[in-house]
Parts: sequence; structure tokens; C-alpha cells
Amino acid sequence: MEHQALTWAENEFGDAELGDVRRTARLVGMAASACCRPAGRITEVFRADSERQGAYDFLENEEIEASEVLAATVRASVRRVARQAHAFVAIDGTSLSLVDRQRLKDFGAVGAYKDFGRGLKLIHAYIIDQHGVPSGVSSQIWWARPDAYVKKKQFRPLRTKETVHWLEAIDETTRHFEEHGRGTRPWFLLDREGDNWPTLKRLIDRNKLITVRSCWDRRLKTAPGEPRVYLRETLRQARRRYVSYIDVPAGPCRKARRARLEVSATSVVLDLKNGWGKKRYKRALNALLVVERGTTPRGEKPIQWELLTSHSIKTIADLRLVVFSYSQRWRIEELHKTWKSGACRVEETQLQTKARVIKWATIMVAVASRIERIKRLAREQPDESASVELSKYEILALIKLKRLHKKQTETIADRVPTIEQATRWLAELGGYAGSSSSGPPGSTTIRRGLDYIAPLVLVLQAEDL
Repeated sequence: MEHQALTWAENEFGDAELGDVRRTARLVGMAASACCRPAGRITEVFRADSERQGAYDFLENEEIEASEVLAATVRASVRRVARQAHAFVAIDGTSLSLVDRQRLKDFGAVGAYKDFGRGLKLIHAYIIDQHGVPSGVSSQIWWARPDAYVKKKQFRPLRTKETVHWLEAIDETTRHFEEHGRGTRPWFLLDREGDNWPTLKRLIDRNKLITVRSCWDRRLKTAPGEPRVYLRETLRQARRRYVSYIDVPAGPCRKARRARLEVSATSVVLDLKNGWGKKRYKRALNALLVVERGTTPRGEKPIQWELLTSHSIKTIADLRLVVFSYSQRWRIEELHKTWKSGACRVEETQLQTKARVIKWATIMVAVASRIERIKRLAREQPDESASVELSKYEILALIKLKRLHKKQTETIADRVPTIEQATRWLAELGGYAGSSSSGPPGSTTIRRGLDYIAPLVLVLQAEDL
């Protein structure tokens, strides 16, 4: 068992209610091993035969519910942001592409039907604290799509749409914050896929804090007999309120940069239409137009967000907070990359059933969140002590190994390093070049660094026993 990760694993899964303390102990041990050697395949994570067999037995045990494994890590995630005024909760859908060449597993279609991809669909709700540091997931909704495409009517009841899963994630997150948040209010962040009348109506009617990127040129409320008015034209006519700057991470067809954003804002009343029931709902929100000017790399489109929010827009500070809130939605994309194909590679799993995949993927999403948390702490709170996230044995091992690999001009002191310094050392041990063009350390090199120090941490832990 990887003792260096036991503290984290105990905090994350130690209160899981699995019907037997031995099952909980097994879960904690599996999470600790996965924390040290993240991988999609069981055989890569567990090196001893007994550990591998124990992991398979745990995942194959039908009496152990994936929902209880998830509930434990959700409680830990919410506790990390407890007592803050608010915590951002990014909600987004994704899918796991899984191996099923014979099409015998209980998976469903993913991607375009013509490509015959197999796997599972899911919605994640991901907590980010008010400083932009990830905390963990607060909801995880899974389903399998039909294998064959079925033509659907343009207007369908809500219960037949995948939108219902978004509402489930919102409701689950709300319940967890009420039970464990100690007054912290969730601030829901949704991309354009979340701009639909059921989601907006649910969030507004229940007085939720929200920032939603608009997808549609929505009709606005007007008096009888007046011409129709729409959201985009209203935003174009709104007065520019201030100029903001945000750091844009690199992505597909997107260069990293510090973007200059011009922000206009106004209050609107949306005229939402239920196409199935032929009903209309008038709901008040604030709207922002955020446009990048002067910093767009050649060949790229400038950032342009049309945001809907329930937060006040009275002051510059209010506007700045709303823009910052939406910029935190990118964190969930980073989580999915680290979880699916990056450091954790959960899509490589060879497990045979949906239930087993979900249990294993739930453990691995907690591991991916920890890696992302270390990465963001180093960037957002660089002067914090490394002990905020790393154990004393991890820190001691890191110092010893860094001394073996240090440059001639470097001096490595005995004191606990900052989280920024410790993260850089981990990344360097994991192959991070550290050049000016490399950018800050990423999740993959951090994961390799944690794997590299694992044997020494085990020795140091054993010497203290």
C-alpha cells in the first residue's frame, strides 16, 4: 500500500458508507495506489498480485454501489470550500470512449453514429473555489446512449431529453452544498449547451447564482404591439462599462495569451419558449457582452461571450467577478483532459461492465482532481506552503531527490518549499523542461513526478513506523 498517499485517500474516501469497514479500507487503499500511479488499467496501478485481485474483487462486488463511492469524494470536495461566500460549480457533459470491439459490453454509442464509437456519456459538476482552485466533483450522472440512431421529433417532453441529466446534476449539487457547505453558495457555470429553457427556468426560479454563455439570440419581453427585440442587438447597443484582462490557456486551435476584454452590460427580461407545451416564460436576468480586442493571435477568432447572469452588475467589481466566474468554466475541460487521456488515462480501462467502469472512473476522477488542484494552487496561491496539499513524507522525499538532480547554481534548503516551488520540482522530476516557451507545469509531468518520488516516500514512511 502506498503510505504516502494514505492521508489524502483517507480524507477523500475514509467516510464511505459501503456496509463493511473492510470495504472502506480497500477503497482507501485503492485510491492511495491510484494517487501514486494514475492509470486507466488496473494492472498498471496495482503491482502486487494481492492488490490487483483485491481491486478486481472490489469493482466486481455488486453490493458496493458506485453512488456511495461518489458520495464520499463529493463530501470531501464540498468540505474544502465550506464557509466561503460562494464556490463556482462548472457543469459540462463529456463521454468516455471505451474498448468494446465485439460490442458485447453494456455500453452505448458515443460520438457520431457513423463512426460506431462505444462508451458511456456523463455529466460532471466540478467545484472551483472563489480563488480559482479546483476542489473536486459534486455530481456525476452517467447513461448509455442507444446503439442505433433514432430520428426524434423536433419538440419532445423534457423527460425524454438529455437535458434532464443537467437538471439532476444541479439538484444533486444543491443538496450536497446544503448538507455540507456550511453556508457556501454554489455559483453554477454553464457553457452554450446549458442555454435552454428548462435549465434557465429551473436555475432562475430557484434563485441560483449562475453564469451561462448564451447560445441563442433570445427574444426579449416587449409590450403588446411593440416590435420584437432580441438579445444580441440589445447587447450591441449596451454601453461599454469597463476593460478586463484574463489569462487564456492554450487549447485546440487556441494559443495561450493574456486577453484584453471590453465588457458591456445591461438588464433584460428573457421570453423563454417551451416548444413542446407552447408556453412562454418571462424571466429577468443580467446580460454581458465580452469581446476581445487587440490581443487575438493571427488566424484565431477573438473571444466573444454573451453571458447571462443572476449576479448583480451594478459596479465594476460586480462585472469583473462575473467575467472571472465564466473564465473558471475552463477548469472542467482541464479536468476531463487529465482524467480521460492525460495523467489518469481512464479511457484505457479494460473493465467489462458499465458498473465496474463507473466505480473505477469515480476513484480516478478524484485523483485527477487532486492533480489539477496541485497545479492550480501553484499558479493561483504560489506562496502557500507545500504542506497545503502534499504530505510531510512527500515533501521530504521531494527535497532529497531534488538535491540529487539540482543544477550547480541551485541551493535546496531544508525548509518546506512553497507550493509553487514544490510543484515545479515535481514537474522537473517528471520531465518538465522549464524553458520560457514551456509554460507552467502541466498535469502529466506533475503526475510523473509524484510517481518518481513514490518509492522514497514509502521508505521514509517505513523508517518512522
